[in-house]
Amino acid sequence: MGPHRTGKTVDLEADLVVIGGGGAGLAAAVTAAENGAKNIVVLEARAVPGGNSVFPDSIFAIRSGLPIRWGIDDGRADIFKKAIDYAHGKTSPRVLRALLDKAEDIVGWLEAKGLKFEADRLTHMDQVHMTARACAGGLSTGAAVVKALVKNCEDVGTRIICDARAKKLVTGERGEVVGVLAKTKGGEVKIAARCFVIATGGFAGNKEMLKKCIPSFNDDIHCLGLPHKGDGLKMAAEMGAASDEMLAELAGPDFRGPMRLEIIGKRPETIWVNRRGERFSDEAICSVFPEAANRVCRQPGKVSYTLFDENIKEIILGDKENIDPRYKRALSGADWTAADKDLHLQVKKGAVKIADSWVEIAEWMGAAPEVLRATISEYNGACDQGYDGTFLKDAKYLLPLRTPPYYALRCGVMLLVTHGGIAVNQRMEVLDAQNDPIPGLYAAGVDTGGTDSDTYNVSLRGHSFGFTLNSGRIAGESAADYVGRQRKSGR
Repeated sequence: MGPHRTGKTVDLEADLVVIGGGGAGLAAAVTAAENGAKNIVVLEARAVPGGNSVFPDSIFAIRSGLPIRWGIDDGRADIFKKAIDYAHGKTSPRVLRALLDKAEDIVGWLEAKGLKFEADRLTHMDQVHMTARACAGGLSTGAAVVKALVKNCEDVGTRIICDARAKKLVTGERGEVVGVLAKTKGGEVKIAARCFVIATGGFAGNKEMLKKCIPSFNDDIHCLGLPHKGDGLKMAAEMGAASDEMLAELAGPDFRGPMRLEIIGKRPETIWVNRRGERFSDEAICSVFPEAANRVCRQPGKVSYTLFDENIKEIILGDKENIDPRYKRALSGADWTAADKDLHLQVKKGAVKIADSWVEIAEWMGAAPEVLRATISEYNGACDQGYDGTFLKDAKYLLPLRTPPYYALRCGVMLLVTHGGIAVNQRMEVLDAQNDPIPGLYAAGVDTGGTDSDTYNVSLRGHSFGFTLNSGRIAGESAADYVGRQRKSGR
């Protein structure tokens, strides 16, 4: 049925409304159409669909055809156990099992939509699976996936309404969700539908919610992704949805400057100190960015300083082989050794200090010079001995700081995306306080809980994006089934 107006409100009808046009919402819409749903509307609050899903560089791809094709044993049984153990049992085993099972054919599902994939290099010491990267001529894997899913929606007649921010869900006599109100540039839209999928991308832009739900958050933590406001979580709560554990996917230390300096700031050959001038970690933890962020969060003001000397700088700049492949692709062939110029530019901005003495560095940091000198002396002694007796840093990264000028980069913590908030079961049905499904309501993507605990599990690389797509697919299947049953019952 076409739209009609009631005063200033445009009324629409649909079988399914997907609230959020990011990776989870698009996957839900495409999958629902593949499973028989006919009249589907996607509401996207921004001017274009995609959300944070345009950013991922690779996708979780266990037993998806690609690892088998490449002759790789991805240790599938280990992945489930590792995910459970890493979260100390705080995840939902059935939700996790459903998402892992769905991951088996995610690449094949996307290949059927015209995408091609290649193996991506493993980047974490504990990683037991393979990830896949789209061969998309300059596009990130996420952007390529979004482009393919948007085209698929267009091909089957799914309507994507952009600049439409959903504000409220409407319930029927039996407590089922029967409608949604959304605000658009042209006024209010009310859509009556048989069921709904919430996929609004989390709450990284809602400082009030972040402070309430995530103890480590403060105003100095920088949000890298899109600042979603938690609309889906609020609407679900108004419907009586239970709340699941929330977490922030944090990265640290975060330099917040040119990527070339980000590379240096996260190299294990440097040393990290807090604003008191005290070392606080094995710097090789840099490859495990959420755990590195946890360590920075424990420091005064959640601030750290990356220190190195001229010799270490030259070693890093001359090492083109050991740059994280994610950085290599992001720089797109640029001469990253121009970091030396970046350092001097950042001095003018107050983010970097270059000096010939540790006293000057300490004064810039606000640390007691004698404390910083003692830290450097102890560290240099460990380098001379080839053994870090304090934090047990791998000896191959132990390089003394004795060649001026000396460098200090002021770093903080970066928020990538939030996870959790809405309790769901393995069918992505939204659950109420009694653990019963709320009729007609589903959720997908980072709005859902049950997959991670208080720290993002980086050893399962790509799982945030993979689970986003696969939870969307499960929600789409479940919603299509619900629509079919509603039709049969005449509702």
